[in-house]
Amino acid sequence: MTDTMTERRKILVTNALPYANAALHLGHILEYTQTDIFVRFQRLRGHECHYMSADDAHGTAIMLRAEERGISPEQHIAEMKELHEADFRDFLISVDNYHSTHSDENKVLSELIYTRLRDNGHIASRNITQAFDPEKQLFLADRYIKGSCPKCKAEDQYGDNCEACGATYSPSELINPKSMISGATPIEKESEHFFFKLPEFETFLKEWTRSGTLQPEVANKLSEWLDTGLQEWDISRDAPYFGFEIPGEPGKYFYVWLDAPIGYMASFKNYLSKKGGVDVDAVFNEFWGKDSTAELYHFIGKDIVNFHALFWPSMLSSAQFRTPTKVCVHGFLTVDGKKMSKSRGTFINARTYLEHLNPEYLRYYFAAKLSGSVDDLDLNLEDFVQRVNSDLVGKVVNIASRTAKFIQKAGGNLSANIDDDALWQQFVDGSAVIADYYENREYGKAMREIMALADAANEYIAAKAPWSLAKEEGNEQQVLDICTQGINMFRALLTYLKPVLPELTEKAEAFLGETLSWEQAPSFRTGDAINKFKPLLTRIEKDKVDAMVEANKQALAAAQPQKQGQQEEAKTADSELAKDPIADEISFDDFAKVDLRIALIKDAQHVEGADKLLQLTLDLGGETRNVFSGIKSAYKPEDLVGKLTVMVANLAPRKMKFGMSEGMVLAAGPGKKEIYLLEPHEGAKPGQRVM
Repeated sequence: MTDTMTERRKILVTNALPYANAALHLGHILEYTQTDIFVRFQRLRGHECHYMSADDAHGTAIMLRAEERGISPEQHIAEMKELHEADFRDFLISVDNYHSTHSDENKVLSELIYTRLRDNGHIASRNITQAFDPEKQLFLADRYIKGSCPKCKAEDQYGDNCEACGATYSPSELINPKSMISGATPIEKESEHFFFKLPEFETFLKEWTRSGTLQPEVANKLSEWLDTGLQEWDISRDAPYFGFEIPGEPGKYFYVWLDAPIGYMASFKNYLSKKGGVDVDAVFNEFWGKDSTAELYHFIGKDIVNFHALFWPSMLSSAQFRTPTKVCVHGFLTVDGKKMSKSRGTFINARTYLEHLNPEYLRYYFAAKLSGSVDDLDLNLEDFVQRVNSDLVGKVVNIASRTAKFIQKAGGNLSANIDDDALWQQFVDGSAVIADYYENREYGKAMREIMALADAANEYIAAKAPWSLAKEEGNEQQVLDICTQGINMFRALLTYLKPVLPELTEKAEAFLGETLSWEQAPSFRTGDAINKFKPLLTRIEKDKVDAMVEANKQALAAAQPQKQGQQEEAKTADSELAKDPIADEISFDDFAKVDLRIALIKDAQHVEGADKLLQLTLDLGGETRNVFSGIKSAYKPEDLVGKLTVMVANLAPRKMKFGMSEGMVLAAGPGKKEIYLLEPHEGAKPGQRVM
């Protein structure tokens, strides 16, 4: 069994960085929950444990998304960071510092590491030929090219593989290739690229990957890649690109995956700078220096193992930094046994979950199914409801609710006696076993051990039946002894669950009148007063889970298949529908949820620092709303005042960089100068519903 309490350890923990281009989903929350439990456990054991993360904020995709939204990449990533931070905070993720890879610290460190790699002879350069969008003046990654498969002739296939027949090929082999960005036919163009000489680290990696840093199954997979021979890694991209320019190479930028893991280091440096009162460089080197004795843990998904277990340690080694103590790899999240899907309603966004359910329900369910392996984890929604209700409400909270009232009746003080020494010893012995499971990320085993103790506690209380004994005079001390043992068992269980359920534990601490610590968990508390018990957790109602799933259902990105004749007509017709096909069919109930209202534009203003936005003050017939709308390219503010328009009145408010937007006005058109705000007939009144 692992002894993790011999001395106070220095630990730094990181996650894979979420990409700053979309809202978080429950797959992200799975990884962050696994990491957060580990961090909270280490802190509960008294160790110095720092938890760093950041948004991965560079790349072509972010540049294009910002352009599509009509804002700068910096604005886009700032908004995404704010949304991500809110989701993690509300899921009780205890990150010490949530930074961004688009930061001064990351720029300095990326340039430093690259320069060391170059000076050590580990950077090569050569010309390569790539697909190029002549209209957009942009080199195209394979995912931005579509055409017909050269093997089976299936249409609308990506530039590197066919989803219909499974064939792999190069973009130049596609039939009728098109840029997904502009629609132009790509051409081939030559450009100089820079490469990290990964093959030169083969001997180092064969030893490092078998050092115990990785799970055996991960090391075995990497061994297959190492045995087939490593390739040099392309670390550069051509302008236009949102990222850091390579020192001394104008128009050449670091590929996003070079500076993304360096973001771990940058976030820590930023954290130390903000913390104050420390020698930033000295403490940074304590954790990242070549001779560091601190522990470094990376938690990642199995899809990015090559970056974290091949490229990253090799870069660190060449640049004279330490390598990770552990790279903790987990599997994917499935929902009801299937890959997360928008069309099936199983692609669950983090915020939508939070709008319907308690985050600790999911934290516990994930913990109950997580192990130290890379196996996928299934969120079975029926099992989710049953397990949370059975374990947390029916077992753990039930212990306190069945015993606390008898202690209150006896004056509110615990007994001085232990009623069942042998049973209490099980709870004492459980401390080391459960700690070992937490340390090795075997959370599922830890939860099973905890629930076995909860079962023993409930069986003890049921057998002793203090409610029956309390009906007869002369049993007061016996009832108090039994219920004191019950409260102490509850107290130990909540201590063992504290890394998983921080909010529930906080409520329990208020009831118990103490802060629970791992060190004190095996001690039997006697004689002290406890506070009046209040309900700590409610059961999950299935209708709330159903509502969450329904809220996540989204139409498929592609339109429903058409008949051949209709397809040909759509291809040749120069119509608005051909340019922008009608979305998937929705039900009347779905449409009825949208509340459209007539609104009077009382005021319109330019938004300082925004290229596309106007700030509108809308009158809904006695109630005013503030709305930011991207119509600046088509309207002058003074021309809008006094007009009637239509707004979505029941859209959830959205916090933006410039303030809170409380709805959405409706407009048509492709954008830029061609935006046409909807204007109802002059007989309509502000506040009237659009039927």
